[in-house]
Amino acid sequence: MRVTVEVDGDGLARIAMCRGAGNAIDLETARALLDAARECEKARARAVLLTGRGRSFCVGGDLKEFAVLSGERLAAHLIDVTDALHGALRVLAGLDAPLVVAVQGAVAGAGLGLVGAADVSLAASDAGFTAAYTAIGYTPDAGVSWSLPRLVGPRRALDLLLTNRCVPAAEALEMGLVGRVVPPERLTGEAERTARELARGATAAYGVTRRLVGRALTTGLDDHLDAEARHLAVAAMSGEGREGVAAFLAGRRAEFREGGVQGAGGAGGR
Repeated sequence: MRVTVEVDGDGLARIAMCRGAGNAIDLETARALLDAARECEKARARAVLLTGRGRSFCVGGDLKEFAVLSGERLAAHLIDVTDALHGALRVLAGLDAPLVVAVQGAVAGAGLGLVGAADVSLAASDAGFTAAYTAIGYTPDAGVSWSLPRLVGPRRALDLLLTNRCVPAAEALEMGLVGRVVPPERLTGEAERTARELARGATAAYGVTRRLVGRALTTGLDDHLDAEARHLAVAAMSGEGREGVAAFLAGRRAEFREGGVQGAGGAGGR
């Protein structure tokens, strides 16, 4: 089994790549990631935690699988792999549920794209990041050329994509590639606590917030302010909004499960 997925009773979905050998992404793994993302969508997950078991999170595409093919067969195979992998990213981006990604060891190629797709990203202090594509004469996939400029800026993105230098976790944090760095022994617990806390939160409001932030770099200020005003008015009238305000005024923790969740959903990503 390349990928496991489970959604618990609180709506926390855990997706784990468990292929071994750096969790390199072959066609079967890409399709399994798509199936897992669809399972999260079907189960109306409230938060998603993505991890890679073993020494490394994900070292990118499976070059051994690619190397046995050539010409049109290789091109067709890579289209199949990216169709599945990109499909998984599209499904995850379209959820209201926030995506938490926790990484350790080597993160390369498409693994970098999975980190870039995260809303909340945690890295063990022993993690190292490299684009790796142009080092083998390939070009980016998994949204890397889209997410990197937004996370670290176009100049740094080109530095990473062209030089393929390895970026240690501390530098990745400084440049904005990841949001937190923790000791390796704390990674699993910290990621689990973060994802579980998000699963207890205002899922519909999370979804709108994800889309607003995702569109911020391509939307003019006037249009963006109008969108914020519209969404805020809808949120205030929703079950989540009413429960959140009532809980705040009563000095208690909001119970958003009873407050109406997923009401602002919808596909279309960010």
